[in-house]
Amino acid sequence: MHYDIADISLAELGRQRIAWADVNMPVLASIRDRFAKERPLEGHTVAACMHITTETANLLRTLKAAGATVIACASNPLSTQDDVAASLVKNEGIAIFAIKGEDAKSYYSHIDAVLDARPTITMDDGCDLVTRLHRERSSQIAEVVAGTEETTTGVIRLKAMEADGALGYPIVAVNDADTKHMFDNRYGTGQSTLDGVIRATNVLLAGKVLVVAGYGYCGKGVASRARGLGAQVVVTEINPLRALEAVMDGFRVETMDEAAGEGDIFITVTGDRDVLVKEHFLKMKDGAILANSGHFDIEIDLEALGKLASGERRRQVRPLVEEFLVPQAGGDARIMVIAEGRLVNLGAAEGHPANVMDMSFANQALAAEWAVANRSTLEPKVYDVPDDIDQGIAALKLATMGIKIDRLTESQQDYLTSWHTGT
Repeated sequence: MHYDIADISLAELGRQRIAWADVNMPVLASIRDRFAKERPLEGHTVAACMHITTETANLLRTLKAAGATVIACASNPLSTQDDVAASLVKNEGIAIFAIKGEDAKSYYSHIDAVLDARPTITMDDGCDLVTRLHRERSSQIAEVVAGTEETTTGVIRLKAMEADGALGYPIVAVNDADTKHMFDNRYGTGQSTLDGVIRATNVLLAGKVLVVAGYGYCGKGVASRARGLGAQVVVTEINPLRALEAVMDGFRVETMDEAAGEGDIFITVTGDRDVLVKEHFLKMKDGAILANSGHFDIEIDLEALGKLASGERRRQVRPLVEEFLVPQAGGDARIMVIAEGRLVNLGAAEGHPANVMDMSFANQALAAEWAVANRSTLEPKVYDVPDDIDQGIAALKLATMGIKIDRLTESQQDYLTSWHTGT
């Protein structure tokens, strides 16, 4: 088996941590048990481009239990947990091509390595695997039955491909399932982002002005958790409805030009580029901390920041924290960037808790099963996760938590499907 990882001797530590996560992923475990009996992915090869974490490891184990040949690479150069990669290779027999801190050349060579396995199913987190396949290896597209996509940024890219008529096979937008974005994006990102900021800097959030760029589900989670830790939260937005929602939720809403000079900590979660740029850096306080929790490292204009603080005016001050000395009218200001502007929750912490990834990865597993079972009727477009899968995952999660809910009576159901009863 070919693979490329940092250190196979880390496998035992990885095995222990994967098992710890598995205890907190009961929905996925129940799916894995069924898959082992039914083998719905028998004969398929799954190429996964995802964050190689303990939670992802349990998804890959589930796909293997379903009968698939599984091969995986990282979806971000900083998100790999090297001990997990080692355990997947040594203990699970799953080929992994991922090393924490890999450069761009290695990153794309690893994507090519998983595509060399001639996948029939793709599983992506950010759409790098799918775009590589379509741009560089289009002759393989006909071999692919279907795919899934984990995150908002990837779904945006896929829908653009569909609109351009460029998408070559059906892909399920796992990110858009309610049991994914309402929980993973909000509660997972909210907690793990602040975990990354705190681990990297040991900063006290209480009393700090924390600027959240973007008030989608991820931004809502970050803002809510930051307020809970005592921060004074400012939200920036480009969407009037989301901005209004932030105001109604009790947050101060400003433009980034206004917030740039006020913030102690800035967290970008927009999924777009150039959210923090030169004009903002020139207004920032001495000691301002910048972190990104969007998928790609383009939300903070690091090129512009590097030009402002070239040469010896740029240095590493803590592991995963780089200081940029920026000239301003009142003197130099130190601006701190965490994890190279990449996903802070995975670059500086461990990503989302297993409890919430349980639902996200249950969606991944069941979406793959559904796509294979329905491949003859699917077109090359982006599909939502079927509602019965989404609702079923929520029901399973409640059951694992020991929570019961009411059911409609026959008369209630009749009322909801009838127009005869009125005032």
